[in-house]
Amino acid sequence: MDGNHVCTLSFNVLINQGDKGLDHARRIKLAKKKCPIVANYVEVAEWLEMALRGAWQLQKLIVSYCDWGGSSRGIRAFMESNLPAFKENNPQLEVVTELIRGQHPHLKGLYKNKNQRVVCVKNLTQDDILLHATRLRNALGRKVVKLKTRHVTKHPSVQGTWTTDLKFEA
Repeated sequence: MDGNHVCTLSFNVLINQGDKGLDHARRIKLAKKKCPIVANYVEVAEWLEMALRGAWQLQKLIVSYCDWGGSSRGIRAFMESNLPAFKENNPQLEVVTELIRGQHPHLKGLYKNKNQRVVCVKNLTQDDILLHATRLRNALGRKVVKLKTRHVTKHPSVQGTWTTDLKFEA
């Protein structure tokens, strides 16, 4: 067994099963010290998991599909292969399947702040649907705000915003 494999195994034991006395942040620090190879992976994994003040914002995920239509082929495969593991990995999340005949499939996320997001998964593969479900889980559920300007700051410049079209007269 090479060093990378042993390091990865110890990382999985520390992070997934873990010590009951250690919280998640301390387990990650311990894993980084024992295994510097996976330190970058841990930082990426920490960044990808989004929660607000330590609480997941997605409360309920509704998977809507048609049992007959061709556009639901990918979501039916997702429900057979990936959905049980997704439910197991996310115990904080209520996952409901909904049969809607004659409609295109979609994922609907209901968040704690009473917002919802709907993602159409028509004709997508099961891997793409898993990606969309994970993105819904990681999202904070906030509405998308259109910015009035490209340059956003709390302290605007007295001299004005810098542009490339600036012309000096001599």
